[in-house]
Amino acid sequence: MFAKLVAVSLLTLASSQLMAAEKCAIDIDSTDQMSFKLPGDAKDFTIDKSCKTFTVNLAHSGSLPKNVMGHNWVLSKAADMAPIATDGMAAGIDKNYLKDGDTRIIAHTKIIGAGEKDSVTFDVSKLTAGESYEFFCSFPGHNSMMRGAVVLK
Repeated sequence: MFAKLVAVSLLTLASSQLMAAEKCAIDIDSTDQMSFKLPGDAKDFTIDKSCKTFTVNLAHSGSLPKNVMGHNWVLSKAADMAPIATDGMAAGIDKNYLKDGDTRIIAHTKIIGAGEKDSVTFDVSKLTAGESYEFFCSFPGHNSMMRGAVVLK
């Protein structure tokens, strides 16, 4: 009986840890149609402030190479998105269309092409509840369509 109780307790603990880990990560797909696809066809997502870190797993399900239809995932304050993208154009694809040392960037993946994946994990303490954050693709011209809001709750 004691062994069964211990097994149930361990299973419950593992399940709650898995649920906590799941809510501290998101899988995002990017496509040849210049779009991000989030779970449930959402346009935005929320990060629970109980998460110490948060992971974004980016995939590219299209068929075009990164120099033609590459995508990355960049997080910044909403007001910083356009200037980051503008500055990133001059940096070029080898630098993921992001200016070296740009402190306005909270987190980012590398530019990926067809069939590739990349992930980024960042410290949630870099975010402030009530602040407006956006995620976007910094490949030139993509941020007009490939963007969304991130909310800390």
